[in-house]
Amino acid sequence: MTTCVQLNTGAKMPVMGLGTWKSAVGQVKAAVMAAIDTGYRHFDCAYVYQNESEIGEGIQQKIKEGVVKREDLFIVSKLWCTFHEKPLVKGACQKTLANLKLDYLDLYLMHWPTGFKAGEELFPTDDKGMSIPSNTDFLDTWEAMEELVDCGLVKAIGFSNFNHEQIERILNKPGLKHKPANVQIECNPYLTQEKLINYCQSKGIAVTAYSPLGSPDRPWAKPEDPSLLDDPKIKEIAAKHKKSTAQVLLRFQIQRNVTVIPKSVTPQRIVENFKVFDFKLTKEEMATIFSFNRNWRVYTMSTAKTHKDYPFTAEY
Repeated sequence: MTTCVQLNTGAKMPVMGLGTWKSAVGQVKAAVMAAIDTGYRHFDCAYVYQNESEIGEGIQQKIKEGVVKREDLFIVSKLWCTFHEKPLVKGACQKTLANLKLDYLDLYLMHWPTGFKAGEELFPTDDKGMSIPSNTDFLDTWEAMEELVDCGLVKAIGFSNFNHEQIERILNKPGLKHKPANVQIECNPYLTQEKLINYCQSKGIAVTAYSPLGSPDRPWAKPEDPSLLDDPKIKEIAAKHKKSTAQVLLRFQIQRNVTVIPKSVTPQRIVENFKVFDFKLTKEEMATIFSFNRNWRVYTMSTAKTHKDYPFTAEY
């Protein structure tokens, strides 16, 4: 059973990572340390989550204790939308590295294709509450990210929340220096993303699923929203394998060769989520889970709906 996906750079990315969005300061350091003790080696971070320095403390502590070496770890972070202007990219990456207390990242992703107005404000909005765009093109931002690879600050680059037309634009870019190694997208049985995943994998781009459990702790959840973890059909499959519904949802992605980054700050769940390498879903069970797709997206970034690079108007 594979525990890594090989990137087109030759590097190996562990298929199970710890997500850190909404992991509160005061909790995330302990979560990172518990995860390293459990066996996690892949950590998914981002500048916009505003908790990278605490994550860095947790990592450093475990390196100091001799539990892991830096080279055992696979650390991912993301360039936020307000840093899309070419001259700002390197500084943004260096800020993340300083917070994480690292001298390189294993993977750096463009968080969204949409550039926002530069400045202190992470979500600059106009008087109608819509995002204020920057006058940037993500192809130029990509060139600045390629320079980060060339100067050794990052080992690989990719993007998150891009549609296939936007990915194609990058792949067809004249003078492309570094191919995207990974794309991170929202993906779970209610949003199976088959077309996009098949497209990316056919182009040698590894895929990571965020919110693989349907993000039950998202701040804007409504009581009537569908809940994956309570889905009776998934519960039935889980009972058959003597596993939890979360473990089945994670296993589903791993069997598609998709990396998963479930977020948790609860030590017992961090351990539970990692125990997905000792069972296998049958073809029928995989087909059943695929049949739940309803193209239901939790992360729509609706304030950027009018942005020229808004990704979710395309079919996939």
